[in-house]
Amino acid sequence: MDDFYREEILEHYTHPHNYGTLAESDISHEESNPLCGDQVRFDIKLDGDGQTVKDVRFSGVGCAISKASASMLTDLIQGMTLDEIRTLTKEDVLEELGIDLGPVRLKCALLPLKVVKVGAYGLEEWEGEDSAGEEDW
Repeated sequence: MDDFYREEILEHYTHPHNYGTLAESDISHEESNPLCGDQVRFDIKLDGDGQTVKDVRFSGVGCAISKASASMLTDLIQGMTLDEIRTLTKEDVLEELGIDLGPVRLKCALLPLKVVKVGAYGLEEWEGEDSAGEEDW
């Protein structure tokens, strides 16, 4: 089963979904992980209600896990409300990826979630999960 997930991760890495930027986004946020060099930006356009994701794009550079996680997350949050995005957890992201990750790769996988949640909360930075990953986002 891990081979299937590894193939899917490689597919999202080489052909990411929703890659690019939105010129007229309602939410834009970017973060980086200085330890590994991953950098991720999300642009979100909200529907007329100001709460529902109408369109989403991500851009940046990073490893296969980071880029695949961002790609999968764009698919996941399409059509979600900001309140639903705020309830997403690291378990949701890890379930999408479908493989076990060590502490270093966990940071790569969760960087896109951090970017999306900071944007959804409208914060300058997120104080949720620490580097060890004990708290839920």
